[in-house]
Amino acid sequence: MKDKKPFDFILFITVLILLSLGLVLVFSASAPTAERMFGNIYHYIRSQLMFAALGMVAMIFAANYDYHKFGKKTVWVLMLVCIILLILVLIPGIGSKANDSWRWIEIAGIRFQPSELTKLALILFFSYNLSKRKKPLNSFFSDLLPYLFVIGIISLLLLLETHLSATIIMIMLAMIILFAGGAKIRHFILLIVPVGAMVAAVITFTDYMTPRITSWRDPWSSPLGAGYQTIQSLYAIGSGGIFGRGLGQSMQKFLYVPEPHNDYIFAILAEELGFVGVLAVLLLFMIFIWRGIKIALNAPDLYGSLIATGVTSLIAVQSLFNVAVVTNTVPPTGVSLPFFSSGGTSLVLFMTEVGILLNISRYCKYERI
Repeated sequence: MKDKKPFDFILFITVLILLSLGLVLVFSASAPTAERMFGNIYHYIRSQLMFAALGMVAMIFAANYDYHKFGKKTVWVLMLVCIILLILVLIPGIGSKANDSWRWIEIAGIRFQPSELTKLALILFFSYNLSKRKKPLNSFFSDLLPYLFVIGIISLLLLLETHLSATIIMIMLAMIILFAGGAKIRHFILLIVPVGAMVAAVITFTDYMTPRITSWRDPWSSPLGAGYQTIQSLYAIGSGGIFGRGLGQSMQKFLYVPEPHNDYIFAILAEELGFVGVLAVLLLFMIFIWRGIKIALNAPDLYGSLIATGVTSLIAVQSLFNVAVVTNTVPPTGVSLPFFSSGGTSLVLFMTEVGILLNISRYCKYERI
């Protein structure tokens, strides 16, 4: 395409700051656990630094790779591969189990989480196919149902993995992209009953959600069981006060909050940096969302606009979801905080998605700093 410009500098700097803060917090939060389990406080941060470097390379590559090259063949093959990977996760000997959940494929000691790649595949698949439609999404059955069939398959596989958080995020992501692509409000009203029934069935007929719901309503009903992690997380947040204990000075990371460098890293952030630090991080995420929306509104075509909407929504929804879980606003489900939580698959893919967003910004017509 013509008129290629520099990428969005504000977005780029915001992501670098978030990534840098994330690395510092991973080191601080993981050090006690790493020393206890491996005798080396650098065990987790060394791995996270490696994936951060790989993520930077992926981001720079994606920022210079024309998003229009993600064509029909690419998005269909990627979606098919992701569905196959989600199936393979469920096969003993191929899938890797941790904390009673089948979510990983382990190859040569390296764990890969297919659900993270599926989020990107869903964004590209929905965005491409919606942008190539010749007519608006008027009919629920003939126009919208094929997309719902795809998200239905993905949701079913994720539920079989007992990965409810990814299921919810994936459904929300699909609904946002469909709405941005022209789906009508009445279409979503028709989905209230089946989606509500599915959620109710998961809560009622699965063993792993019942204690989580109970501990969410009253964590102190099981202070050494299902409510333990939530209680320790709330202690960490509360003890941070206005300005925090100081970077590296968390007490809850010393084997109180389980795996504090993962899903509950926000609690350690609040304890060490306090209310002021939490506000600063949330402000950075708000800046990211602002720039993402700006890119979506100014993208040169519908394809770029929908991808930008999807990437921005993914990071916004997942960040909000993580904070809600850590603060016990919603039941604990296991969702990472973008750019902060330890995990190679998610970090590299988040950085790749940011790179695609930066690439779209290069074709946008708005004033840059």
